[in-house]
Amino acid sequence: MSSDTRRNRVAWELASRKYVDEHQKLLDEARTGTSLHACERELLRPLLASSPTVVHLQSGHGLDDIALVAEGARSVVGVDFSEVATSAAQRRADELAIPCRYVTGELPGAPLRDECAELVYTGKGALIWLADLRAWARDVARLLRPSGHLFVYEAHPMVPLWTWDEDKPRIRADRGYFERCHVNDTFPAHGAVEWQATLGGIVNAVVAAGLEVRHVEEYAEPFWRPEGTFAAAWSGRLPNSFSLVARKS
Repeated sequence: MSSDTRRNRVAWELASRKYVDEHQKLLDEARTGTSLHACERELLRPLLASSPTVVHLQSGHGLDDIALVAEGARSVVGVDFSEVATSAAQRRADELAIPCRYVTGELPGAPLRDECAELVYTGKGALIWLADLRAWARDVARLLRPSGHLFVYEAHPMVPLWTWDEDKPRIRADRGYFERCHVNDTFPAHGAVEWQATLGGIVNAVVAAGLEVRHVEEYAEPFWRPEGTFAAAWSGRLPNSFSLVARKS
């Protein structure tokens, strides 16, 4: 594990305490609603119609996994490098009797057998913690069975450039679209390193792994808005999220 990964893991272990402290709130959310966005549900509907086995890479709080089962997944295995997050997610799944199990592990290199999934789901703040997206995409291809799909719903690579100013959109003077990484100064913790990739770089990593890209779409709406915060960059003029679907032939 590199020094940056170790530092990020410490940051995420601390940030994931939120999932423990808000256990009952998250449990209630899982019981009464869905964490999947409308655009996700639309794209996932045909992929979940066959009741696939799902691997969720960087599974976080696990609410997406409960929602995936509700939408048709047979079962979900979540992988996250925060032991706090995987333990909290397992507790919620067990209390709800949902067929999800969680594994703590560094990615890429998921500690799961080859061709164990018909669908690999990831996103919502996942790719920014991966320094080598080509290695990640190869790992996805390894996990997928033939004809299986990769589904990504993620922050747009332009998002690190937007300020949170309320009056009008601005680009941060200390960030660049083609930079390799930057230090996170908001959530989850000061000092965590976020890795950057262009949208073309993400698509090419998936293609290089032998997966056939079937869909790419960009959205003005961010996948997450901090409570009580408004930014002009979220007003519909700029890209804030994207989806990608690819298939293993």
